[in-house]
Amino acid sequence: MNLHGKNFLGAELSGSGSDVYHAWSPATGERLEPGFHEAVEREIDRALELAEEAFADYRARPPEERAAFLDRIADEISSLGEPLSARVAAETGYPEARVAGEKARTVHQLRMFADLVREGSWVEARIDSAMPERKPLAKPDLRRMLIPLGPIAVFGASNFPLAFSVAGCDTAAALAAGNPAVVKAHPSHPGTSEIIAEAIREAVEKCAMPRGLFSMLHGRKNDVGLHLVRHPLTRAVAFTGSLKGGRALFDAAAARPEPIPVYAEMGSVNPLFLLPAALRERAGEIAEGLKQSLTLGAGQFCTNPGLVVAMTGDELVLFIAKLRTLVCEHPPATMLSEPIRQSYEKGCGRFQETAGVRVAARSASAPDPARTEAAAVVFETDARTFLERPELSEEVFGPSTLVVRCSSPEDIDKVARSLRGQLTASIHCGAGDLDRFRSLVPILEMRAGRLIFNGFPTGVEVCPSMHHGGPYPATTDSRSTSVGTAAILRFARPICYQGFPQDALPTELRHENERGIWRLVDGRLTQGEG
Repeated sequence: MNLHGKNFLGAELSGSGSDVYHAWSPATGERLEPGFHEAVEREIDRALELAEEAFADYRARPPEERAAFLDRIADEISSLGEPLSARVAAETGYPEARVAGEKARTVHQLRMFADLVREGSWVEARIDSAMPERKPLAKPDLRRMLIPLGPIAVFGASNFPLAFSVAGCDTAAALAAGNPAVVKAHPSHPGTSEIIAEAIREAVEKCAMPRGLFSMLHGRKNDVGLHLVRHPLTRAVAFTGSLKGGRALFDAAAARPEPIPVYAEMGSVNPLFLLPAALRERAGEIAEGLKQSLTLGAGQFCTNPGLVVAMTGDELVLFIAKLRTLVCEHPPATMLSEPIRQSYEKGCGRFQETAGVRVAARSASAPDPARTEAAAVVFETDARTFLERPELSEEVFGPSTLVVRCSSPEDIDKVARSLRGQLTASIHCGAGDLDRFRSLVPILEMRAGRLIFNGFPTGVEVCPSMHHGGPYPATTDSRSTSVGTAAILRFARPICYQGFPQDALPTELRHENERGIWRLVDGRLTQGEG
């Protein structure tokens, strides 16, 4: 497959800018061809103008057409073979199994949203019938549902080149809700992004969708993303990445004359609380599970378990000894890019230089910088040091974790209360642990978006009940998720129709309920008439 390195402006290809950059293979250090054109302002403007032109047409399409379009994108991606797999591997260093798994997840997400659109109840239709005889005031007929926002800016993630990128969950959710999408490709995998963008463009053409429905822009400079967020035609933003990057976009959107929502997922340390009976009953099993979760994908998951909290005692000593053996045996792994590797090493160095923190375990083999490798590391400290040094609760993106020793249940509660917002929190319990540590669950409910019992946070299931979000700084809006069907709600808003004639209402709000969707009619959930 011959790549061209240009920006996708609807059906148009454009390389107006003279600034060209390349992707690099983290595993080999090789510069990958071709060069990719940094988007300039007029290209960003054009993409959003085309999106705005496409919006009225696309939102008016029957749900079946939108669903068929999502399925067609899934078909196009499914048909991509070795060229896509090879490019993903070259740009990320991911093994073949990881690439195949992420491709399957991407296709699944698209089909999941297609099914959601076909079924239709996601619009949350609510109907309250008129009561003209009510005294002292008549009650009007009121009907409410969700409608799309308009052009959505989507930022691809570095660690998920398929599932959280050009055709990832954010794009799928935006399109499913009836919005055009303008995607900012991640500069670490521009070739992968181009291949997927071409697949979406094929789907647009084959489904006779408006050509401005999808655009993709390249850019490694902050200016590209900021201009995209500040543009008056952009109606919402989806971002997965660092706290610094997400906060910059959030602030830019809030400073607009007309502020817009930014749904930024910015990672967390995903604490694991290992309670005494759990360690007494299965310390070795928990150590093995932690090591697997910690090192999965070189630790480059937003749900990586970066903090372990446990009671001091013989059980913890045995657990750390087992974990040390497992981590020492684990070879260094290639990270996604040299900047990510450098940031990881800097974070580990900061921990290692902190008084009261020691290295409990490290990969025995030395990492090879030429292969962008990083070693797995386990740090250890006590609760007092952790509570006195807030920087120890900051995320270090990569295969490291910090074990915090606590001397009492009260210490564990203090550590839990000190944490900022998290995507996940896990509790490992044995016999009697929940009774003894009853206060822990309510504390964690206020600090995390997903609580895990006797499990590990990596491995996010893509399904309707999943919530992938959490209080700030895990995300900018703890009420939203970037995984699962509820992700569609980020890109829609409610509208209420008062006193409208039946033939002027959207199909979903009419009396007959032609689509058979679930609606709240006069306070009762029903598929009947309204």
